[in-house]
Amino acid sequence: MKLHELSPAAGSTAPAWRKGRGAGSGNGKTAGKGHKGQNARSGGGVRPGFEGGQIPLSRKLPKRGFHNKFGVTYSIVNVSALNVFEDGAVVNLAALLEKGIIRKANDGLKVLGNGEITKKLTVEATVFSATAKEKIEAAGGKTEVI
Repeated sequence: MKLHELSPAAGSTAPAWRKGRGAGSGNGKTAGKGHKGQNARSGGGVRPGFEGGQIPLSRKLPKRGFHNKFGVTYSIVNVSALNVFEDGAVVNLAALLEKGIIRKANDGLKVLGNGEITKKLTVEATVFSATAKEKIEAAGGKTEVI
């Protein structure tokens, strides 16, 4: 079986029903919308979550937790993960994303000191922990806060 030979199971798909195309089509006149009312109108219907004027469930339930609008979320990487780079390489957010070490850029990069580093690297990050800075410089590398 080849990709171009694949097709849906028999009877699992039906052709699109063209509405409002005359009495002979079987779905003319009101086009399946019935007579009058909100849902028969152009642009009719209610928004998601609307419960007919009754207090919606989303408003009945209590709020939970706290969201700090000034909070900062860093993409975190340990020094042990930096050993995949070659000696003398410049390690920054873009390089880590490219290698797949981090998935998302977030609000910046934070380097933590878990593990050992053997390569001499120039690491550009928003924040360094004290142990990470120590280990990178002990291996002969440089730390640059950006």
